[in-house]
Amino acid sequence: MRTTAVTVFLSLFAAAPATALQGALDEPLPLDTLDLPPGFEIAVWGRIPGARSLVRGDGGTIFVGTRDASGSVYAIADRNGDHQADEIHEIASELFMPNGVAFRDGALYVAEVNRILRFDGIESRLDDPGEPVVVSDELPDARHHGWKFLDFGPDGMLYFNIGAPCNRCASEDPLFASITRMRADGSGIEPVALGVRNSVGFAWHPDTEEMWFTDNNPDWLGDDNPAGELNILTEDGQHFGYPYCHATAVPDPWYGRARSCDEFENPTQDLGPHVAAIGMMFYRGDAFPEEYRGQAFLAEHGSWNRTERIGYRLTLVRTKDGVGTSYEDFVTGWIGEPEERPWGRPVDLLELPTGDVLVSDDRADAIYRIWYSGN
Repeated sequence: MRTTAVTVFLSLFAAAPATALQGALDEPLPLDTLDLPPGFEIAVWGRIPGARSLVRGDGGTIFVGTRDASGSVYAIADRNGDHQADEIHEIASELFMPNGVAFRDGALYVAEVNRILRFDGIESRLDDPGEPVVVSDELPDARHHGWKFLDFGPDGMLYFNIGAPCNRCASEDPLFASITRMRADGSGIEPVALGVRNSVGFAWHPDTEEMWFTDNNPDWLGDDNPAGELNILTEDGQHFGYPYCHATAVPDPWYGRARSCDEFENPTQDLGPHVAAIGMMFYRGDAFPEEYRGQAFLAEHGSWNRTERIGYRLTLVRTKDGVGTSYEDFVTGWIGEPEERPWGRPVDLLELPTGDVLVSDDRADAIYRIWYSGN
């Protein structure tokens, strides 16, 4: 692991690259292909190689996890207030798929596949973050679905997913195919949601404080089967079906022989098949129109093995009385026709104090800003 920081002040669209890191990131993106609801606008806020999970520090720094070969974690910021990032720091590199990032009490938490790290006082040490504290190194090291989402819940506990180490299998280790939590010091590890094949995004409902989470169902069961899931954890220890049942009461062709779908929780909303919904958020601000407030926004990373590609978009699950009621497109256009290669893959969403929303994209190496202008 390398944690020596490099600092780059970027002119994001300069004719010549300012640094080696910038390089191909100067290439313009075809934002004119994106379709947003009336009154909404989108622009590139910053460029980060393989941008994945996002979290905001108390001082306004945006921390960005990645999952690519460099194993890097970045800090990026808009210091001059022009709605475009002008500062980048590489906090660490050569980590083991450091997808997940969280922030609490001035510290940045980073989830690798097999452990969770903590960088104390990080916003005052961006140029020299030093070696991190190892919060826990007791997690499985299986790479398959091993990348983690990381966030603190309303209870002050640190939550993260541990995906199934396979496409379809029944593991004897209860930590696999779960959402798990621990105390901030790494003690008290316990699974709280079971039968969760691969969730890489969750958030707590602004009214009920119940955890909602996305889940990606198995491949190779058909182009249109099974649907993806948006679930609600209403009680610790609930089981959401994997590997026995998928989506709303769809028995697995092999494992479904062992247990009935009646034993498990159903999603609050079925999503598209193979859309790979990962990051999600509830919109809590007042900069968007009233109809969007308190609603669930999802980042769909997109299918990889479906005959006609699907996903590659932001979607909206409308909610009422604490449950999902409908599912619709919010931003589309990262892919044209289904047989085309997508130019972008949304990953995570982060609401800013202004009410604008940042969206990461690990294919376009970008972070976008979405705002409502009313025009």
